[in-house]
Parts: sequence; C-alpha cells; structure tokens
Amino acid sequence: MTAVTVWNEFVHEQEDEAVAEIYPDGIHGALADVFEAAGHDVRTATLQEPEHGLTEPVLDETDVLTWWGHTAHHEVEDAVAERVQQAVLDGMGLVVLHSGHHSKPFTRLMGTSGDLRWRDVGERERLWTIETGHPIAAGLDECFELPETEMYGERFDVPPPDDHVFTSWFEGGEVFRSGLCWRRGNGSIFYFRPGHESYPIYHDETVQQVLRNAVEWATPTVDASRAELTNAEPREER
Repeated sequence: MTAVTVWNEFVHEQEDEAVAEIYPDGIHGALADVFEAAGHDVRTATLQEPEHGLTEPVLDETDVLTWWGHTAHHEVEDAVAERVQQAVLDGMGLVVLHSGHHSKPFTRLMGTSGDLRWRDVGERERLWTIETGHPIAAGLDECFELPETEMYGERFDVPPPDDHVFTSWFEGGEVFRSGLCWRRGNGSIFYFRPGHESYPIYHDETVQQVLRNAVEWATPTVDASRAELTNAEPREER
C-alpha cells in the first residue's frame, strides 16, 4: 500500500459551475477515489489550506505526491515548492498532471520553463503507447482516445526524459510528448498531459489505469534516505 497525497489548487471547481458539475468533489476528490479504490492510503491537500496542506510531516509521510494546478501557480509559496522539491530529491515520487507543467515544483526540478503550445477547442486526442513494456503502460492497448480535450503541442520545454511512454496526436494535427519520466535525486517523476478541467478526463477508465500505474511506478521501493555526505576517512591504508 502506497501513501498518496493528492494535491489540487481547487480554484476552477469553486469558481466555474461547469467544472463543479464534472468534479463535484473537486479534481482532488475524483483522483482520491481512483487511488483509494486501488487500495492505497490517500489524503488530499489544496492551495487554500495552511502551507497548502503540504507541511513537513505530511510530506514525510507521503510516498507519492500527485499535483494538479492551472491558474494559481504563482500563489504557491516558494518555501512550500522548495519543500516539495527537496522531498522528491530525498525519494518521494511525483506525478505531475496536465497544466502542472508550469507548477513551481515541476519547473524547479526540470530547470526549464515547461512552456508549450496550446489550443482549447475540444479536439479529439489519440495517445500512442511508445514504450509498451514500461510499467506505466501495463494493461493498455497500443493507443487510446479522448473525444474532447485541450491541445498541447511541441515544442515542450523540458529536459530529455529518461523514458518516453506516451505521444499524443490531436485532431488539428499537432503531436506532443504526453507521458514522460525523469529521475531527480532519489525520486521518480512522471508527467502526464491529459486532464483539462473542462472535460471529464479523470473519469475515463484508461486514464485512471495510467494514473494507478504511475503511482505504483513512482513509489519508492527501497529506503532512499541520503548517505551522510561529509569528509570521509579512507577505507584502505595508504
């Protein structure tokens, strides 16, 4: 069982009735249901809570953090973003969703802007599985489709990934690297593109399977605490 913390800025659902209708318990509530059904120990946290719900004790108890943000990236306190970054370096897994590509923790860990092209006209998206043997692709067909979504297009300003799991094609012709993995310090990071708040994407069963797989993949498998990095005595006589 993995300890999962689901973070959501929780702004659209409180300001837009159409979004609230799709996600009456918030995006964090919908995602929490997915991970709880998979048998994980789940808690949620939102922007409006003290320290955005991501206190040191919470992160210390978290194996994998999922992050959804869009309009309020700038409202995330730098100290909290730095705390999340350090937790990943120390071994916590991080699953970044959709517009979280511009979140402070993600851009800090990537060292790039996370910029991309975008267009929101409700286009069809086809996601191709590039690495069929990757754990995040377990149980999936060679491709799956979302009938309406926001388009993201290349160039995506991120470093070369360690693994490239999914590529998206959109009805308007663009393509996008939509499922990417990195290792930072002792932590594993997965970015997954689908998830615009105006569409019921997190209710899609295949998307839910990807998210379950991603949490399992990002879960630390060993004690990833750092060795004491200090002046060292020689192991052999000189």
